[in-house]
Amino acid sequence: MPGGHIFLDFAGPIALITVLAGILLAFVRLVKGPDAADRIVALDLISVLIVAFLAAYSIYSRETSFLDVAIAYALIAFLGTAALARFLMRSPKATREQQKVDREDNE
Repeated sequence: MPGGHIFLDFAGPIALITVLAGILLAFVRLVKGPDAADRIVALDLISVLIVAFLAAYSIYSRETSFLDVAIAYALIAFLGTAALARFLMRSPKATREQQKVDREDNE
């Protein structure tokens, strides 16, 4: 289908630039915070956007090997996010906040 390549040549760079802008905005949230939970969510969003960028670039460049990289990166990023969330829940601050909530519930 000859018209399909024209669409991909037009939409590809726009999609890549849009995803890069999203990565930049998520990076700003990662730096600003204000707390650890916001930073973990921003880091997870950056991971998802990197996977989206790799998928979009794979389609734009017509090279399927980038999809393999995207899948591997998504698996590693998920494990990293789960580990960071578990670490955050085990931190002393989270434990103090949970104890405070438990005391308020018992009153």
